[in-house]
Amino acid sequence: MKKYSYIVFGLLILLNACSPKPESERLICAEAEMSAFPYSENGLKVSKHQTVTPIEGVAGLEVVETYFVNEGKPVTVKAYELCRTEIEAQDSVVWSLQPSSTSARMDWVLPVQEGFAKENYLGMNNSDYGGGIPVVDLWQKDGGIAIGLFEPVLRMISMPVEWKRYDNKVTMALRYDLPEPVELETGDTLHCFKAFRLRHEGDYFNALRIFSDYMQANEGVEMKPSEPEAFEPVWCAWGYGRPFKMDMVLGTLDKVAELGFTWVDIDDGYQIAEGDWNTNEYFPGGDADMRHITDEVHKRGMKAKLWWAPLAADPDTKLVKEHPEMLLKTEEWAHEYITWWDSWYLSPVNPAVDAYTTDLLDMFLRRWNFDGLKIDGQHLNCCLPDYNEASGLESAYDAPEQMPSYFGKIYEQARAMKPNAVIQVCPCGCAVNYFLIPEINQAVASDPMSSRQVRMKRKAYAAMAPQLAYYGDHVELTDGGKDFASQIGTGSVIGTKFTWPKDNPDWTEGPFLLTDEKEALVRKWMKIYKENNLARGEYLNLYTWGFDYPEAHVIRQNGALYYAFYIDDDPAFDGTLELKGLDPAKSYTAIEYAADEPREFEVKGSEPKINAHFERSYLLKVVEK
Repeated sequence: MKKYSYIVFGLLILLNACSPKPESERLICAEAEMSAFPYSENGLKVSKHQTVTPIEGVAGLEVVETYFVNEGKPVTVKAYELCRTEIEAQDSVVWSLQPSSTSARMDWVLPVQEGFAKENYLGMNNSDYGGGIPVVDLWQKDGGIAIGLFEPVLRMISMPVEWKRYDNKVTMALRYDLPEPVELETGDTLHCFKAFRLRHEGDYFNALRIFSDYMQANEGVEMKPSEPEAFEPVWCAWGYGRPFKMDMVLGTLDKVAELGFTWVDIDDGYQIAEGDWNTNEYFPGGDADMRHITDEVHKRGMKAKLWWAPLAADPDTKLVKEHPEMLLKTEEWAHEYITWWDSWYLSPVNPAVDAYTTDLLDMFLRRWNFDGLKIDGQHLNCCLPDYNEASGLESAYDAPEQMPSYFGKIYEQARAMKPNAVIQVCPCGCAVNYFLIPEINQAVASDPMSSRQVRMKRKAYAAMAPQLAYYGDHVELTDGGKDFASQIGTGSVIGTKFTWPKDNPDWTEGPFLLTDEKEALVRKWMKIYKENNLARGEYLNLYTWGFDYPEAHVIRQNGALYYAFYIDDDPAFDGTLELKGLDPAKSYTAIEYAADEPREFEVKGSEPKINAHFERSYLLKVVEK
């Protein structure tokens, strides 16, 4: 492995694909904002030392390790910036991956146009929202460049992306604002986080695949392959809402089993309150009532998951009154508030919280006999630093950085109780904290705002953790409420929250009633899902997001290639589609496998273009002749 070190005035990287114009890293001090090194002015003198390591076998990837040395008078350092990169925009739009989380629940993949600016802070941006993936990526037709961190935990950095008006340049950088200013005496050194730059072909899939492969090979990240059960279709009782009754769920089970679902998710509404997870007045039999539900699910050959929002405790709960030492305390010695649940955060790194969690898992999985967990809430993605002395932390910032380890303990304990337990974490509306992914065996679209979000998140998870099951969430959340094609065509697990034989009159959302029309739709897509098993297939990144139209995805399964094309903004597509990835020397049979009247036709690998007319989606199975 080639390695070279030097003191630089600016780090120069040539990138033919994106024509970047890099700028030097910066050190922001109380006295000056330093951007050229060695910096010397008015008694200040700071040098930058940098090691850039090209990674053998990974074209375009360079690890960037940086430290600053103070050679002059004492300085107070407030922040530093790494890997500032500038590219010239070839067109009016540059596409980007910007996976940070805010209450806006924005797409992870965004078009960048003139006047665009986004900070992409990976700490807490709103009371419930924070965390994300420490990678930002820009790409155009002929390739992209990504920057990010290779660190063992999530660092609270910003990844600003900007396209200033009346300019044709897009910039991105990694900026770290120190929690407290650091005094550098003469001769002191400031070490920065380990960063990287990556030239790559295609779109964000390739950037995330290379990033995650490196993290698994070098930073101790271990992605867990999913249980076969994690790929089975899901019915969720959330259609009945928070005020659901036992009889509503029990009365739906026969229809759920008849339609082919194998998971029954019992959702929010059974508990006394967030924090006090014993059953409420709707379950007067307590443990016996919950055990009756799981027994009835199991009698029908299905499995049951239980909804749970850990690390949330309502202020008036028995838990908070008896165990205030479990609560996260902010720097102002206040409670961190979770607006969605009207709750307070429990500290994810508090020993008392660990013991309390173990007792809950015993109740959920042994006494109540659930087979898995639906762990839910956008607050699960990140938290503020914890200044509670009872948590026993060396640094308050251990709380957000080590937060995923809390879910790792849940995974290990749950699997010890139920070896085939499916553990889903749903950071609702968030760009997932990358370090959460190794602690689960089922990812989820997490309350998508659109069908497009289901598809773009699926592509991201397929890049980072190819063997991880990805659940497309309730189909009712997607555009039109019946877009199973966006789930199946991208290799997602299907799910629904229909009610039957009637809705819950006490729940204002909906309606979610399983009408004859919807039942026919569910039967159609369930048959397609089980016959083709695309959720277990291999995602192939053959099309570039933002530059190939229509949007396209390809799954390889059982020797066939499954193409899925989507349009969201046009009423219909009528034109030519290119089937990328075919062997020019071979001929194929193409089957419109999702059509009501499937059509078959021949395609030559040497002439991989076909004519198509469709609305919203077009799914095609291509098999070698």
